[in-house]
Amino acid sequence: MTHRAGFVSIIGKPNAGKSTLMNALVGEKMSIITPKAQTTRHRILGIVNEPDYQIVFSDTPGVIKPHYALHESMMHQVDGSIVDADLILLVTDIYEEYDEEDVLKKLAGTQAPVAVLINKVDQSDEETVKAKVEFWQEKLNPKAIFAISALKDYNVLAVMNFVIEHLPEHPAYYEKDALTDRNDRFFASEMIRAQIFKQYKKEIPYSSEVIVTAFVEGEKLHRISAEIIVERDSQKNILIGKNGSMLKIVGTYARRDMEDFFQKKIFLEMFVKVIPDWRSKKNYLKKFGYE
Repeated sequence: MTHRAGFVSIIGKPNAGKSTLMNALVGEKMSIITPKAQTTRHRILGIVNEPDYQIVFSDTPGVIKPHYALHESMMHQVDGSIVDADLILLVTDIYEEYDEEDVLKKLAGTQAPVAVLINKVDQSDEETVKAKVEFWQEKLNPKAIFAISALKDYNVLAVMNFVIEHLPEHPAYYEKDALTDRNDRFFASEMIRAQIFKQYKKEIPYSSEVIVTAFVEGEKLHRISAEIIVERDSQKNILIGKNGSMLKIVGTYARRDMEDFFQKKIFLEMFVKVIPDWRSKKNYLKKFGYE
């Protein structure tokens, strides 16, 4: 029996629902999801294994015009995922004002088949969806167009079947029990970062980075230490809150997410550190795991 395997890249603008889709396709909470744009900073692989196929999904940062070295690194990750792709899922949403030139520019050189996924159709009507389908048919003439709701799991199975159908014949790229290319430290840091996005407004989430400095696994309890990096003292004060109240909220919710994810009790300690303009400094970006 032949085995099929391939890389499937999920790309699109910020907030189109790429991470929600990835989690729905993989069946695991791999990517952090918040209502704010630009939540995903890294390319994250989610791997689906069956006896006769392996799908390596890539969730990628939303396509933006870079303003910092951090943004440039994020866009390099998008470019890399397009180069690697055997198949591309372009996620757009029903609210998008037909302004996807940045994304289309990135797709210009690819030889991989592209499917357009019009997301959030549960919030729309038939006429609007039809107009979107016609627009994309004319604009891109893709291999397929799907109207989906990643959040409500509408038409996600049809997308999955399409992906399986278009996988090339190839041995598995990863061990058959692998779920992702990321380690537990990465997911712990992402869960803290998700809470920063949920609990704070304005520039705090975008100016923050989370580094797990210690991860000690125990039979019943994991001990995790993390540093939250910000760019200014004023941000540090807001993050910590009066008598540490805000940091305590972040810690409580992040710990619950971790206990759910790792199925272990978690002891979590967090410290806040100021590194001015870290988003523009390549040496720090490299240290923090950005290419």
